[in-house]
Amino acid sequence: MTTLSRFTNLAAALAAASLLAACSEPATDVNTAEPAKTQTEEAQQTLKLTEVNPRLGEYIKTLSSDEFQGRAPATKGEELTVAYLEDNFRRIGLKAIDGDSYKQPVSLVQIDPKEVSAMALSGDNVPAQFAYRDEMTAWTKQVTEQVEVKDSDMVFVGYGIVAPEYGWNDYEGLDVKGKTVVMFVNDPGFATQDPKLFNGNAMTYYGRWTYKYEEAARQGAAMALIIHETDAASYGWGVVAHGSPIKFDLINENKNADLAKVEGWITTESAEKLFANVGTDLATMHKKALEKDFAPVPLNTKASITVKNNLRELTSSNVVGYIEGSKYPDEYVLYMAHWDHLGMDFSNPTNKVFNGAQDNASGTGGLLALAEYFTQQPQPERSVVFVAVTAEERGLLGSAWYAANPVFPLEKTVVGINMDVMNVYGPMKDMVIVGLGNNNAEDILIKYTKQQGRYAVREHNPEAGIAYRSDHFNLSKKGVPILYAKGGNDHFEKGADWGKAQRAEFNKCCYHKVNDEYDDNWDLRGAQQDLFLFYQVGNELANSRSWPNWNEGNEFRALRDASEAQRTARCVRGSAQLSSNTATQN
Repeated sequence: MTTLSRFTNLAAALAAASLLAACSEPATDVNTAEPAKTQTEEAQQTLKLTEVNPRLGEYIKTLSSDEFQGRAPATKGEELTVAYLEDNFRRIGLKAIDGDSYKQPVSLVQIDPKEVSAMALSGDNVPAQFAYRDEMTAWTKQVTEQVEVKDSDMVFVGYGIVAPEYGWNDYEGLDVKGKTVVMFVNDPGFATQDPKLFNGNAMTYYGRWTYKYEEAARQGAAMALIIHETDAASYGWGVVAHGSPIKFDLINENKNADLAKVEGWITTESAEKLFANVGTDLATMHKKALEKDFAPVPLNTKASITVKNNLRELTSSNVVGYIEGSKYPDEYVLYMAHWDHLGMDFSNPTNKVFNGAQDNASGTGGLLALAEYFTQQPQPERSVVFVAVTAEERGLLGSAWYAANPVFPLEKTVVGINMDVMNVYGPMKDMVIVGLGNNNAEDILIKYTKQQGRYAVREHNPEAGIAYRSDHFNLSKKGVPILYAKGGNDHFEKGADWGKAQRAEFNKCCYHKVNDEYDDNWDLRGAQQDLFLFYQVGNELANSRSWPNWNEGNEFRALRDASEAQRTARCVRGSAQLSSNTATQN
């Protein structure tokens, strides 16, 4: 045997041993032990050391400047934004994903309903029609110039939920192909406030309107209508019926032909009229929908509607860079923020730019600041990925594209950390973890939060389903455990009432308005404080063998468990190939 072949065989054997060791280590839970010292003095000292990057303000200010024109996808604002992100990724030393490019192209379609008919009804005791936007609202996400639903039988399907882990199936024994399904928004837990039913007051994924349309399509429904109730939806009728009717979606081969032809909402008053036609009312149907032996109710009404569209295809980009791991480069800790905002309001004579400083130049600036900080630390054992996604404001589409076309395998993604609207009001005692109690990656965040002399809390309105309304959700749906957290309201010096007032003022004056502009008087110590927590969580996981998981009973647990099987299978295949190569060389 030559010296070269001996070296080749030794290298192959060591590689095989390393791979087997990595695969055979148990997917242990994260370390949730309390830090040994949590004295106030040490916590205060820690606060002084949490400035991740002094350039954070510069990044936010630049991204939210008028020059960037509100960062709308497929505009000059996108060109400037993506170039800025790529230049900074390159400068700080992140690896590109395609030669020298950090861009992941995202194919979008704009669906503009130029004409929506009234919803015509036929039945013994129903009105002739429901008026568009006053009594119902409707659209199609099928990528076509026109859809028509004609004389479709209407059937009430309770909450429109199929949830095996909760033993719940509103469609059991029912064939709704070609029919129009009518259902309640939110889920039975919210309706009853029973903590033992679904997730109690906190909305589950099954309560989101997006899920209900998806399930209706899986069941073959031609049209899916949700009954609007303000408390259960967490917003009024004006939000669903009187905003922009334009929809955006991803381009795919079947042009969304697998979705229901028409999706929409009806008012409670409209629902009452449908229920009266079968001798009942809304309150009775609420009770019926919660019964264990619930059976869908035919409404003895047929519905017809036509939607005509203008279509426009667009190309946008996610921006992705990474630090390659030293020992486990094919395992990934992922940070995410959306770079896009609403663009320009050309009808405004004095202020045309939706600058989106807090939403979400702050998160994108935080992503840059954190990436730069990571590159200045020792190389992590696992790879660390930074993803700035597009089209969040158009329906979480950039993250949906990444989830469907991942640059790095999702079964090998250890955790995702999402940053959307950073804290600009100074150091806070509380850290809000959206969906607290969902997965055990939170235990690491809570540990480091306590080291800062702070405490973790859940969002104040879990019934609104915030855990399903930002980019991280698209990775959740693929099983990846996600942390979505941000500084709260309990200011270290000024207290909780002051903090709540700042948030309320932002929501009133600036959220999704042209007034969301950078302010040189912002106190970014709070954002730095939070970024340091995100760094600590990611760094710990990037230098460990832990694979966080969703907690038992969570709707995404089964998906994560399945990804563990995929990782194991991949390891076994890789080990077998290395062993075969070694045997051949011998």
